[in-house]
Amino acid sequence: MINQHHVFDVQTEARPLFIDVTDRLREAVKQSGIQNGIAVVYSQHTSCCVFIQEESEDVTYWNMQLILQDTLNALGKIIPPCTHEGQYLHPGPVHIKNAVSLRDEKPEWGLNTDGHIKSCLLGRSETIPVLDGEIILGEFGRVYFGDLDSVRARTRTVRIHILGE
Repeated sequence: MINQHHVFDVQTEARPLFIDVTDRLREAVKQSGIQNGIAVVYSQHTSCCVFIQEESEDVTYWNMQLILQDTLNALGKIIPPCTHEGQYLHPGPVHIKNAVSLRDEKPEWGLNTDGHIKSCLLGRSETIPVLDGEIILGEFGRVYFGDLDSVRARTRTVRIHILGE
């Protein structure tokens, strides 16, 4: 049985965005040499997500596919963007104090509670079948890594774990 782990980084901006990682996944599966098994795409970041969605040909002025913008719009109705202290219980004063003193973060970086909640709903991983050396996503399926933390740009890590024969 083949058991491989692939890691790559993506640069994100200070706004919610989605990055299509399908081609990176296909390449990792090809390099692994497995013919039948599974591939797991995972985010270790608690305000990020991984999910499968249709590719939309149209985009917004920010170059966001319309279906992905619709996803953000729908989530925003039930989980409004965090714009000020006290809007959500998290982060509390202890969390902010520790973030500033232990991790050298700015207090305003704590205004990302909505991103954490949204990522829980969308999920932080996808498991995709591999048959005859190909990932099975359906005709229009794509795998997206999403960063839902709008407070700062940063480097995020995407992990792919492949198991099979």
